[in-house]
Amino acid sequence: MNAVDQETDSLNTLEERIQQAVQLVSKLRQEKDRALQEAAQARAEVTRLSEEVKVLHSERKQVRSRIEKLLGQIDQLSVG
Repeated sequence: MNAVDQETDSLNTLEERIQQAVQLVSKLRQEKDRALQEAAQARAEVTRLSEEVKVLHSERKQVRSRIEKLLGQIDQLSVG
């Protein structure tokens, strides 16, 4: 193999490696974008669920208050 052939082979090898690196970087960027999108969706879901929990706690507090009021009225019936 002469020097020109060796340089051509080296250049081809370098070109292939660069193309592989470009493909890998492109793939990693796509995966990063997808991960960021999933993270944003997860944060939105956490926010939604947190609000739902607040509403449920509020409803629970109201129900508890109403039950205590009803029990108080039942106790008054027992006393009378």
